[in-house]
Amino acid sequence: MTSKTQKLLSFAALSIVAVQTVLAQGGGGTTGINAATSSLTSYIDPVSTLTLAIGAVVGIIGGVRVYIKWNSGDNDINKELMGWGGSCLFLVLVSVVIKAFFGV
Repeated sequence: MTSKTQKLLSFAALSIVAVQTVLAQGGGGTTGINAATSSLTSYIDPVSTLTLAIGAVVGIIGGVRVYIKWNSGDNDINKELMGWGGSCLFLVLVSVVIKAFFGV
């Protein structure tokens, strides 16, 4: 064999080994995505609990505001009551939707 043929065969062998090495690493992206998903789902329960706690505080403050307006005889009590109830309902539903969206 000539030197030129040996160089060509060694180049071909190295190319085949390099291609196999590159193709063997095809699943690396899946591992990263799975790690990011597990990291993200670990935050779902604390965020949901925090949303419920904020809803409780908003509910208590809104209830006190409605009570004060009712006792003072304001005419727009219905508007205040609807706003208070809507905000409480929204915050409770957000915590449920977050859990349902991420499948927790």
